[in-house]
Amino acid sequence: MQQAASHSLPSSSCEYRIEDLAHASGATVRTIRAYQDRGLLPRPERRGRSNVYGETHLARLRQIADLLDRGYTLASIKELLEAWDAGRGLGGVLGLVAEVNGPWTDEQAARISRDDLDATFGGEPDDEAVADAIELGILERVPGNDREFLVPSPQELAVAAELHAAGVPLDAISGHLRELRGQVEHIAARFLDFTTEHVFARYLGHRPPTDAEAAEAAGLVRRLRPLAQQTVDAELARAMRLFATRHLQRHLGATAQAAPAEPDSGPVTLPAHTVRAVQDLVGPENVAAFISAAAEREVQSRTLDALSARPLPTTRPLSTE
Repeated sequence: MQQAASHSLPSSSCEYRIEDLAHASGATVRTIRAYQDRGLLPRPERRGRSNVYGETHLARLRQIADLLDRGYTLASIKELLEAWDAGRGLGGVLGLVAEVNGPWTDEQAARISRDDLDATFGGEPDDEAVADAIELGILERVPGNDREFLVPSPQELAVAAELHAAGVPLDAISGHLRELRGQVEHIAARFLDFTTEHVFARYLGHRPPTDAEAAEAAGLVRRLRPLAQQTVDAELARAMRLFATRHLQRHLGATAQAAPAEPDSGPVTLPAHTVRAVQDLVGPENVAAFISAAAEREVQSRTLDALSARPLPTTRPLSTE
């Protein structure tokens, strides 16, 4: 094991006390000792009453820090480092990690000043909305600069600006984004489960993959990376067309129902004896015309009666003087 370790890590050319190693690596003394206890870091050389560390320890601490930054647990890091010490190499694995951690979009981050941000959203400063955007990751603070923000996705900020300009309140936009983000994360998790089961299972067993296997897996990540977004884009377009059409039809239908209805010109049911009496009077072919004319005359007669029954307005006589 020691021969493999000396083969895979650089030979020691500098010597450090534990405090000096902590300073050089950025780790704390307590962390270094914890790594030693867990078998992640080789034991130092004992010289008298002192422990001496070398470049191999510094390189190992930097490897651990890099893997932690990439989201690995200490348990998985230990497995990888054991494979490294066995002479299997980590180049392919780290290449796969870099491929997965690389950008999943061609969009470039941008910066925006506070003044421009306020102007984009109506010109009125809104500290609460800015804090909400920072919490959601739409904006990121720039260290040492309170009047400027980093925008990881200018496209997402532009969508929010368009929605706000159309009349959507900022708190409603934030709430919608939170809901949408949860649903999209579910889709991403399902896509990863699907590709892991059918594509990557042979590379992601309980043992670290070889360099060749990791390199092949990294190539597959590059090929499959755009598929998730392409699938979501196509399905979102299909669903939006379907539901937007239904939504419009439903609202247009409601509007039509709410409009004042035209007077009903359909047939009116009359007693049979009335129809027979009219037939005897004017003949079967003139029943409809007779009833219509009679109804109109009755309406006109009642209108005249109502008008004639109204009292005349009180007038004052003109003076003859």
